[in-house]
Amino acid sequence: MEVEIVQSNVLSVLVHNQPGVLVRVAGMFSRRGFNIDSLTVGVTQDPGFSRITVAVRGNQAFIDQVKKQIEKLVEVVAVQILPLDQSVVRGMALLKVKAGDNRSEILKLAEVFRANVVDISGSTVTMEVTGEDSKISALTKLLSPYGLLETIQTGLVALERGENTIYKYEERENYEQNVL
Repeated sequence: MEVEIVQSNVLSVLVHNQPGVLVRVAGMFSRRGFNIDSLTVGVTQDPGFSRITVAVRGNQAFIDQVKKQIEKLVEVVAVQILPLDQSVVRGMALLKVKAGDNRSEILKLAEVFRANVVDISGSTVTMEVTGEDSKISALTKLLSPYGLLETIQTGLVALERGENTIYKYEERENYEQNVL
């Protein structure tokens, strides 16, 4: 019996920056029963384009299928599967912690994790931490005993290391064709 390898994958999707594109991309996942672990979208250096970063879990066949389905959307310019070992992948979290008598310990933890303290009140410390999911999870776990009051985490953003860009993936056979 073969063991199926399921791993985290990050897809970078370059799209035309127009209303409804995010709904169409997310809808493609929903219609096919694909689960999204993380979803982030933002305008690129060219205001005519946005970049969607999607984190999903699956084997290689699943990821290839997801890529093919996304490429069929008319608004999609390019899709890139980012190899995690060859990419810079970051998320951000805001963490609000009870401070009280433990304020100095909490501030030392923030310093160790290179988190920025963005607010201090009489009884709380709020910090911003950026990095890989494992870094954010580790800090969250260490702060839990002090009393996490609130947390919020962004989706991932990612770029391939080196000189390659998503623009080299721009040419597609079905570009500009409505294949739905």
